[in-house]
Amino acid sequence: MRVDDEQVSALEKDLGNILDLVDQLGAADTNSVEPMAHPLNAVQRLRADEVTETNQREAFQAIAPATENGLYLVPRVIE
Repeated sequence: MRVDDEQVSALEKDLGNILDLVDQLGAADTNSVEPMAHPLNAVQRLRADEVTETNQREAFQAIAPATENGLYLVPRVIE
């Protein structure tokens, strides 16, 4: 992307403002601030770890092009 000559001064001003903000953030005293995993202290509800589907391995392998010892055989891609 090429920047036109008339856009240069506006971009310089915007970049200067961004760098000033970065300097302000860097100057903030964060020594007494405890790191957080999430700003809202949100807790995710987890569902029970239960099996909801039956094992259909035999049915799926019966329609597979090639299997061996319970594994699917696929063509070699990387030599």
